Amino acid sequence: MQNKIKPIAIYLPQYHPIPENDKWWGKGFTEWTNVTKAKPRFEGHYQPHLPADLGFYDLRLEEARLAQEALAKEYGIFGFCYYHYWFNGKRLLYEPLDRKLKNSKEDLPFMMCWANENWTRTWDGLDNDILLKQEHTFEDDELHIKHLITYFKDNRYIKVEGKPIFIIYKPNLFPNIQKTIMIWRKEVKEAGFPDLYIGFAHNAENQFMPKSSGFDFAFEFHPNSFNLPKSIPYPRTNLKKTINKIKKRLNIKVENLNYFVDYSSYAVNQTEIGYQKDIYPGITPMWDNTARRKANNFILHDSTPEKYKMWLRYIRENYPWDSVPQNFLFLNAWNEWAEGNHLEPCIKYGTSYLEATKKALED
Repeated sequence: MQNKIKPIAIYLPQYHPIPENDKWWGKGFTEWTNVTKAKPRFEGHYQPHLPADLGFYDLRLEEARLAQEALAKEYGIFGFCYYHYWFNGKRLLYEPLDRKLKNSKEDLPFMMCWANENWTRTWDGLDNDILLKQEHTFEDDELHIKHLITYFKDNRYIKVEGKPIFIIYKPNLFPNIQKTIMIWRKEVKEAGFPDLYIGFAHNAENQFMPKSSGFDFAFEFHPNSFNLPKSIPYPRTNLKKTINKIKKRLNIKVENLNYFVDYSSYAVNQTEIGYQKDIYPGITPMWDNTARRKANNFILHDSTPEKYKMWLRYIRENYPWDSVPQNFLFLNAWNEWAEGNHLEPCIKYGTSYLEATKKALED
């Protein structure tokens, strides 16, 4: 390995109230609202996930953001990848990153990932109840990239050979992603950059090779339903049809259905799949979205810092690092607390997952 691995932690900004969430969910709603309501669903189930060192922070506060960055630096995190919310010119949850741009003390490198799907009642597990619709148009593509260029110009924004990195969560939702990328590359070059370094989240809905659709790269988004261990009791075909069949046959409530996979089995399965060209490695320390979803939830059960560390070690030693221009490793996630998916310290494990990250990737 020629260069040191650069861990990029995916970052959720939904830890401050906004008018839209006040209207849709009730006054003062943030990600913490569902986190604190979570309860164990079965014996040995780790819930609720409650924060330790950083507490129940508000990301409007400089002190909270600086504390996050200090913790990330201490344990070797190279940068944050902020989820970005844009709906045809309307932005949501932008304050943490916008405030960072105005504050030179917040010097951790960063990039952005556009969560380009409808804004739904996912926090209640109701994905089909649309609150804010996402409509992709070429006119909006041009407006959007001009807005993004203001972030790209920041000297803390992560670039590859001078090219700002931008990630799309779900490219399959675009009517013509190749044309969108062409529009973006043109605008970025006109702004003085050599090009755009554009990628996407490689997941169950988007399994194509990056270069085939005009992208430069992808990254492994974990957990993923297309590469689950075969031996688990998880509906691998159409989830809704399977649930309805079970509900009708057994006369039980959908709310009682939990699907879980052993973390070790999942990790081992990933090591057996191998790696693909132009796709950066990814990993998740844990996953449990029962706090967010009353039904149709998914759990990577029995994760521990040591198991996570072993998986990280495997990636470090086996990924073909010389096949990519940068040694990025995507960690999902820094602070997805309502999905039981966080590197930030919790009451149960403290800083153990951060310590495991640093030790596993040390030279």
